[in-house]
This record gives sequence, C-alpha cells and structure tokens, in this order.
Amino acid sequence: MTTPRLYQAIELSEGNTISLTADAAHHVSRVLRMSVGDTVIIFNGQGGEYHGTVTDISKKSVIVQLQQFNDSNTESPLHIHLGQSIARGEKMDLILQKSVELGVTEITPLFSEFGNVKLPTDRLRKRLQHWRGVIISACEQCGRTFIPTLNPPIKTQLWLEGLSADVLGLVLNPRGEHSIKTLPADTKNIALLIGPEGGLSDAEVMLAKEKGFLDSRLGPRVLRTETAALATIAALQSQLGDFN
Repeated sequence: MTTPRLYQAIELSEGNTISLTADAAHHVSRVLRMSVGDTVIIFNGQGGEYHGTVTDISKKSVIVQLQQFNDSNTESPLHIHLGQSIARGEKMDLILQKSVELGVTEITPLFSEFGNVKLPTDRLRKRLQHWRGVIISACEQCGRTFIPTLNPPIKTQLWLEGLSADVLGLVLNPRGEHSIKTLPADTKNIALLIGPEGGLSDAEVMLAKEKGFLDSRLGPRVLRTETAALATIAALQSQLGDFN
C-alpha cells in the first residue's frame, strides 16, 4: 500500500509527537485501518514533508511520532492563476482537483455574466470550505507540499482589474490569434481566464483584451468549461513548465 499522506495545519518538526485532527484520525483508523507502527507522511503546506510512525490509536485519536524530514519540492516553475467561472456541482470539484494535480498555484472562482450558478452568502461559505477540502485532498494524493491559494469568489470584471501588470493573461478562443506554442519561453507568471458553460460575454472578453490578455486558441474545437481549464494547464506545463 502507498504510504498515506496527511495534511495537518500545525507547526511540525522532527522528533515531535502530534495528535491528528478528528477527520485525519478517522481516515487512518477507520478507513485505512492502520495499526501502531505503520508509517504515514505528514505535511503542513509550508514545504517539505515528514515521515512519521503511528504510536497510538484510540477510539477518538491517533498519535504520530514525526521522524525524518524530506525537503521535497514538486511545485511547477510556472505560477498559474486560474480564474474559473463557477461550474455546477461536481464539475467544479473536478476542475479544482485536477488543476491542483496539474500544478496550478492560485484559483479564483468567478461570477461571470452568463454563469448560471447563484450562491447566497451561507451557501457560498459552505462551498468555499468544501472546495478547500477538495484542494487539500488533491495535494495529499498527488504529492504536493504547498497548498494552492483559493481566493473568495468575485465578479470576472473585478478579478481582471485586480491582476498585477506583470502577469501574462490568456483567454481561450477557438479562433484566437495566439497559440500557446508561441508564448515567450521565459514566461513564468500566467493568469488563465476560463468562462462558464454559456461562455464569456463580449464585454468580459473585451475587458480581458484591454487588460492585455491574449486571445488564445487550443485547437479548433469548442471545449466545455471543465475541459478548457485542464487542457490549457496541461498544455502550459508541457510547453513552459515541468512536463518533460
């Protein structure tokens, strides 16, 4: 069995003993059915990870002794900020999970003009918590030691206006003038705008272009919102990042 990786949002150091959070303890003891003496990997999202040994399992807690620190780094050389129009239900979960696996650095869910997802304040708070859980779970699975930033949802216009001037912006268009293959080889800081199932409005596309976004094509076909983000991130990693 692959050694389980667990995210724990606490300070970690070699030799320390930690008590896992309730969810992690349940996963270790009830789902994985691990025993005293089994090995786990613990990370806190600040870089690197610790190999640890389960030293005690009780009904409500699991104790782990931290041992060797491994300064592993699986981060991409690209800083990719995904501005993703909010998709319905499991589609959004899929986008978040797979974009994390592909190496995205930062994610901002967007309320776009043609988006059909409405989230009242109470539901939005729960969705953000759920989405963060999806991101953490993806990091545990794929070996990342830093947690990508999840920003609060905002309107597409506000996101575009808040981006720094040194970012290279991309917005997909099957008839776009630019290709990912022709991006400058030294590009490292990228903002990727992905529209909803109904597409971006003309006003949103125009504003993106005014902000310097490149009208980029990724083949001649129209991609679904969940396909567009993942295909583009993979293409960027292949062309400029660490897919080799």
